Parts: sequence; structure tokens; C-alpha cells
Amino acid sequence: MEGSRPHIILSATASIDGKIATRSGDSALSSKKDQIRIHKLRSRVDAILVGKNTAIRDDPLLTVRLVRGKNPIRIVLDSSANIRLDSKILKTCGQIPTIIAVSQSAPQSRLARLERLSVEIVVAGTKSVSLKLLMRKLLQKNIKTVLVEGGGTINWAFVRDGLFDELYLAVSPFVIGGTESVSLVGGRGFETIKKSAKLRLNSTSRMGNHIILHYTRV
Repeated sequence: MEGSRPHIILSATASIDGKIATRSGDSALSSKKDQIRIHKLRSRVDAILVGKNTAIRDDPLLTVRLVRGKNPIRIVLDSSANIRLDSKILKTCGQIPTIIAVSQSAPQSRLARLERLSVEIVVAGTKSVSLKLLMRKLLQKNIKTVLVEGGGTINWAFVRDGLFDELYLAVSPFVIGGTESVSLVGGRGFETIKKSAKLRLNSTSRMGNHIILHYTRV
């Protein structure tokens, strides 16, 4: 299937018990060295993708800052075009190419405010963004590699649909716990192990108290 879509890499830093944020939204799990690793990874891809919740909660820049390298195109999945106009992504869209992926159900009033900015609006899906359709449209734009730095919901969508090729996971030396904290992969989950995504471990490395795992999908 990869021939009809970009090469997709999932990237995350999680606690030992598989959480990427506490129940209050605190996601400061990366060390300085791990942040440098993440920025190196960003510099090697064509685009970086996050969901609306990450864009709103974390207000990230999604740029390459800690190493030398080009900034990837920034993509935000936002079915209803809810992203704040004062977000860092929109405030810098004049300098860094930015795509807002919306659905056909996005209100025209919200689309109009985005159209006044230097962003590209890509419609993919009826009521919500269709990842498969979006990936085909991105490939048509010559976007060949996409780095997904999603929350649990976005990660589940890519895993559920089999839309990923690699996974970089940094295991951080914390135990968070709690049913309300954010898991690496959320959503409904697979019903059986047999149906779940199968991965092959390519490499492991130690970075201080962090362990970096690199997997490819089988």
C-alpha cells in the first residue's frame, strides 16, 4: 500500500507504563538529548503531522531548532477547522509551509478565517478527515515522508488503519499511572492480539536513562 501514500513514521516519548501525558496534560517526558534526537528526525522528513488536540493543548511550533536542517511542512488534522488563530503554528505560517486538513463539514466561517492566512487548506473526508484520502493527496504534492507526532487518538487512527511503516519510541524513566492519563495509543483498541499491529524490532539504544526503540511494521 505504501506506493499509494507517503512513508509514515510514528514518533513518541512515553513513560515506562506507556503514557505520553499525565491527566493534567503534562507531557514533559523528553530529556535534552532526546529532544535533539527528535529534531534530527524532523529534519529528515518532508512533513510533520499532529492532531487538533495537540495543536491546541501543547501549542507547538513543529520546527527544527536544536540541530541544523530544514523545517518540514506542518500538517494539522482539524476536521472542523477549530485551530486558534493565535496559535504558534498559524502565527508563523507565513514563514513555514503549513497545511490544515479539514473535512467537508467544516463551517464556512472558520474556513474563511483560515483562507485569509498563508495556509493551505486540504479537504479530505466528509464528516471527519479521512487519513487514507489525505495521505494520497499528500503524495500528489510530492510529500514522500510524514512524521506523526500525535496524541493517543491520532496514533490509534494510524495504527488501526495500518498507515505507518516505522515507529520510534523513547521510553522515559517515569511511571505515571492513572486511567485519565494519555496512553501512547488510545481509541477502542484491537479486540484480539491476532488482529493487532505487528512490529519488528530493528534497534535499541540507551540515551542516559531513556531507551530508544526503533520498530518497522511487519
